[in-house]
Amino acid sequence: MNHRPTFSPAALSIDAAAETNRIAAAMREQLRGPLRKRGLVLGLSGGIDSSVCAGLAARAVGAKNVHCLLMPENDSDPESQRLGQLVADTFGLTAEVEDIGPALEAMGCYRRRDRFIREIVPEYGPGWTSKIVFANAMTTSGYNISSLVVRSPDGEVARHRLSAAAYLGIVAATNMKQRTRKQLEYYHADRLNYAVIGTPNRLEYDQGFFVKNGDGAADVKPIAHLYKSQVYQLAEYLGVPEEVRTRPPTTDTYSLPQTQEEFYFALPYDKMDLCLYGLDHGLPATAVAGAAALSADQVDMVWKDIAAKRKVAHYLHLPPQLAAPLA
Repeated sequence: MNHRPTFSPAALSIDAAAETNRIAAAMREQLRGPLRKRGLVLGLSGGIDSSVCAGLAARAVGAKNVHCLLMPENDSDPESQRLGQLVADTFGLTAEVEDIGPALEAMGCYRRRDRFIREIVPEYGPGWTSKIVFANAMTTSGYNISSLVVRSPDGEVARHRLSAAAYLGIVAATNMKQRTRKQLEYYHADRLNYAVIGTPNRLEYDQGFFVKNGDGAADVKPIAHLYKSQVYQLAEYLGVPEEVRTRPPTTDTYSLPQTQEEFYFALPYDKMDLCLYGLDHGLPATAVAGAAALSADQVDMVWKDIAAKRKVAHYLHLPPQLAAPLA
C-alpha cells in the first residue's frame, strides 16, 4: 500500500550552497540586464535577513561593489548597530553610519507619535517608552486586537486598548523611520550608480510585513522567495556571525523591545513557515498540525489570519494606478 509521506520541517530543507549560487547569479544578471547598475546598496539592521542579503551581495558582485548603511535613530537598540557592523566586517563590506534621529526629529516623527499616545495615556512624555502589541488571532478567536504598552520613568508597565485612530496615527508616524532609511539608501545608490536591495523573506513579502515606499521599496529582493527557516540555512552556510543567527527576530522600531510575533505574526517564524508552506501546497490542516505541534483548529485559524494579511499586502504590492493605459 502506498502511503503519502508525512509532512515535517524537513520539507523546508534546501541545498544552501546551490541556492546561494543561484541567487548570486540571478543578482548579477539583474544588474547587467534590466537594472544596468554596477553594485548594490543595503541597510544593515543587525537582523538575520539583511545579514544574509549582505552575504549574498558580496557573493554576487564582490565586497568592493557593496555599500552598507547603518541607520540608527532615537529608539534603536545599540546592539543593532554593533551587530550590523559585525556583519559588514565579516563579509569585508564598507558600512557607513547615517543617524536618522535628527531628521526624524525635524519632521516631527516622535512628536506626532507621542501626541497620539497621549490620547490614550495623557501623562506620556520624556522618560517614557512604548510599543504596540497584538492579542493575535490565535488567542482572540480570529481578531487582531491592538494594544499600547507603556513603561513609565519609574519602571511601571501598563497595557491599554488602542482606538483605531490612535493606532493608525502611531503607525503612520512610526513609518517615517522606514521611509527615511529608504531615502538614504537611494541617495547612496544614485551617487554610486548602484541598485538597492530589499530584505524581506517570504513570510514578510507574502503577508505585507513592510512599509510601502519604505522597507518595501527596492530594486532587487533576493530572499523574498525563501521561508524564514531557509534564510537561517543560508545564514549558516554564508558564515553570518552566530550572534546574529541566535538573536530573536525583532522589529527594533519602538522604544520598548518588540518581537515580530507581538506586532504581526500569529506564531514564531518556524511554525509560521510550516503553516504557510502547507497552505501554499494544499496540505490538509491535520498534516500541518502534526509538523508544527498545533491542533488542526489552530492551523485553520492561522490560515485565516494569513488570508486577512494577504488582503492588506495586496495594496502594499500595488503599483501606482493610472487613469488610462499607456499606448
